[in-house]
Amino acid sequence: MTTTMRKLVLSAALALALPTGTALAAGGAGHVEDFSFSFEGPFGSYDTMQLQRGLQVYTEICAACHGLKQVPLRTLSDEAGPAIPENQVRAYAAQLEIFDPELDDFRPRVPTDHFPESQLPNAPDLSLMAKARAGFHGPYGLGLNQLFRGIGGPEYIASLLIGYTGEEKEEAGTVLYENTAFPGGWISMAPPLYGDDVVYADGHSTELEHIAQDVSAFLMWAAEPKLAARKAAGFQGVLFLSVLAVLLYLTNKRIWAPVKRRAKQTPAE
Repeated sequence: MTTTMRKLVLSAALALALPTGTALAAGGAGHVEDFSFSFEGPFGSYDTMQLQRGLQVYTEICAACHGLKQVPLRTLSDEAGPAIPENQVRAYAAQLEIFDPELDDFRPRVPTDHFPESQLPNAPDLSLMAKARAGFHGPYGLGLNQLFRGIGGPEYIASLLIGYTGEEKEEAGTVLYENTAFPGGWISMAPPLYGDDVVYADGHSTELEHIAQDVSAFLMWAAEPKLAARKAAGFQGVLFLSVLAVLLYLTNKRIWAPVKRRAKQTPAE
């Protein structure tokens, strides 16, 4: 390898490493566990029961502070999602109130309404929380990590929920909690989960790690409700292009084969 080529290779490697390295130095990336979710990979799909458990965790714990204002309640009955019966979706929606300007009063929500907004001013909406991390394994990294080390968003959320160490400190009148997954190591949100926070009807484990994975999967569905359809469309597109490529190759061989034979039979001048 020539000196010039070595310089080009080293420059390219350095350029690829700089974004990750800079981010790590600036924020101090936290540790993100590599969880195995059912919807990972090109043929992965959502686990209906896990999404239903995640909805329960969100409703009983997360909804006290965080909202899902971008998610219509009617999508809870999607077969590729939680697949909750429509009558149960109507009953669930009726438990949530919304202010109706036409009535100038509050009324129960209906399936065509969206989830409520965040209840606290500083609590971020969770509608796109998982998608904000999509393509990364944790808060930092290259998009290719999604193919080799996991989808990113739900893994970061689950790691954040189980990453509290129990240590606290106060800065500028604000209590901060040590978290091994949060960039910088300290977060202002108190631990929302402790384990055994809910009781599942299907008898699934309610250990902290399992609850964190369930709600993370639900938030992934909230951010990517058409994930299965998108994967199916992508697979069909790749299959179509593969067949087309084969047909084009065979057509090319068929058209040019006589020309090549004549060229071989013609003596060179």
